[in-house]
Amino acid sequence: MKLSTKGRYAITAMLDLALNANEGNRVTLADISEFQGISLSYLEQLFARLRQTKLVRGTRGPGGGYRLARPASEITIAEIISAVDEKTGKEKTMKIDDRHQRTQQLWELLSNHITVYLSNITLGDLVDGKQIELNPDTATDTDISTLGIWSDHTPKQTTVA
Repeated sequence: MKLSTKGRYAITAMLDLALNANEGNRVTLADISEFQGISLSYLEQLFARLRQTKLVRGTRGPGGGYRLARPASEITIAEIISAVDEKTGKEKTMKIDDRHQRTQQLWELLSNHITVYLSNITLGDLVDGKQIELNPDTATDTDISTLGIWSDHTPKQTTVA
């Protein structure tokens, strides 16, 4: 999972919607822009993606604006980040030799852990002010030692007298 400023801004804007768009009320991008200090044109780009992924609903005209498409308790932080993450299909493919494969596996493992962690936090958790902790029980069972990325470097055994 790619963590970027775009994802942070999307989470901030979605939290603003969750807090302020209650019972049919809508929030305008101009209001979010002013309150959060995020460029209006940037918000328009983000909300185009959020609309496409059906995380928000927009209404045009007087009294228009945005609201969440689903309850905040059903929208995960990972979903929001994925919605605004640009995947062009033209991502660079790196040639990975044996040395680089070891670190590549490490970054993939870290990315998987981040995805699992953010998939377990909802927008509703943020609205409710829920204490967000890193819970090892929700992490995957993959341990770095199981990757075999340092298999040719066995730790030296030392004895203490």
